[in-house]
Amino acid sequence: MSYDAFLALLVYAFVTSITPGPNNFMLLASGVNFGFVRTIPHMLGIGFGFLSLLLGVGFGLGALLSTFPILHGGLKIAGGAYLLYLAWRIGMSRSLGNSSDSKARPMTFLEAAAFQWVNPKAWVMAVTAMAVYTSPESPFLSVLLISGAFALVNLPSVSSWAGFGMALRGFLAEPARLKWFNIAMGVLLAATLWPMLK
Repeated sequence: MSYDAFLALLVYAFVTSITPGPNNFMLLASGVNFGFVRTIPHMLGIGFGFLSLLLGVGFGLGALLSTFPILHGGLKIAGGAYLLYLAWRIGMSRSLGNSSDSKARPMTFLEAAAFQWVNPKAWVMAVTAMAVYTSPESPFLSVLLISGAFALVNLPSVSSWAGFGMALRGFLAEPARLKWFNIAMGVLLAATLWPMLK
């Protein structure tokens, strides 16, 4: 991969990682409701899960799903249902979580990692990156470079959303504001399904 192609890949990885989508809306809501530190496992889970998805797509999973569309359809249904469940949970949250609150909790590392495998935006990002930036001359190295580029920009990108949420905690400490913020985040998260339904 040329230097120019790698720079273009880094820009693609950054733009797709930092723009709104299911992960970033959930991190914003988690930053507001639980703070930055309690959201760290969620952020790390996104990075790990997306890296594993990239490697899976790069090393043949994307071709398998193209060959067997029923698997792809099942993945879309499962992903959509889980995303709606998460949107409902966020939309119904009514208090800022704290460490002594046993009911409310941020997403765990494993939950966030597993979510990448049913996240519609993550699949689009992974398949597009592999289709555009993989070199036929060195496919193995290309897959590793693409995965490395995303690993490099992913954590800083998603951290900014959780950090912004943390910055809003004081403003949203008023229950009425928090209620409407969480409802808006739940609706926005559910709305990310729209491209998948087309």
